[in-house]
Amino acid sequence: MQTSQLGQPHEAMFLILPYLPLFELLSMTQLCKSLKDALKDDILPWLNIVVEKPLSTRFSDDFLVKITSKAKGRLRVVALKNCFKITDEGLLQVIASNPHINKLYLQGCTGLTIEGVLEAVKLLTKGNHRLQNLAISGIYNVKTEDFGTLCYLMGINQMQMRERKKNYYHRRDELCTFKQESHPSIDVDICPKCEEIREVFECPRDSCKRKMQQQQQEQQQQLFIECRGCFLCVPRCEECGVCTKDKELGEAACADILCLNCWLHLPKCSYCNKAYCNKHVHLQHSQRPAGFLCSDCSFHATESSDYEDC
Repeated sequence: MQTSQLGQPHEAMFLILPYLPLFELLSMTQLCKSLKDALKDDILPWLNIVVEKPLSTRFSDDFLVKITSKAKGRLRVVALKNCFKITDEGLLQVIASNPHINKLYLQGCTGLTIEGVLEAVKLLTKGNHRLQNLAISGIYNVKTEDFGTLCYLMGINQMQMRERKKNYYHRRDELCTFKQESHPSIDVDICPKCEEIREVFECPRDSCKRKMQQQQQEQQQQLFIECRGCFLCVPRCEECGVCTKDKELGEAACADILCLNCWLHLPKCSYCNKAYCNKHVHLQHSQRPAGFLCSDCSFHATESSDYEDC
């Protein structure tokens, strides 16, 4: 039987490449030479760089510059989530080579400084170019004057801040990378309680929504809803994002907060009856024939077993 020669990737492959996560794109370059060459010559998959787990903890300045260079100066979106190895120098090098970036997400990039972010935004708002979205939650030492400067550079006024899409705690990790918005937006605000620059969350509870709508109808300049604030000022349920102050809570096996309603719908540890939120469900230890043990109960069960063996 004759061995058929492998040709170039099917043309349909190029239609799906721009929608693949970065991790999968990089993996495909290791599969075969034809795929590697195809990705090398095509800039479309590299116009939107979104770095999440498992790449985020390993992403360095050099790697960022190398990956973004594949867009050949036409980069549109840079989303770096918890990339703590990225520094101001690496970010500014990418910005200088790609002046038409319109969405910049830098959540949890603790290696960056607010001074570096300000310089990046200045470069991206030169001339007629506008930076459409900016996310900087998790970057330290952002002062009120820094926030004001960012809003000024992006052309964000107080009315646009009030009319922007509601920010809910349980959806804080969602990236609207490909969504077009009518006004520029920034993910942080001045917390009405502590007056620090952080992500400020609304409450999805119906009673709280009605209070918010009532104040907006009365055209009040400031929103003094009791449960509107940053994550440090207002405790919230990890699953549904409602405020939990003075509310009955369910016992969680992780460090997060669970309202009673969400706790009732989550699976519980077979021994202590505590529940994991979906964010930490991977910490469950399976137990036969059914159910699971939380980390603490599994540890104590292992200790007891070792003691009996002795």
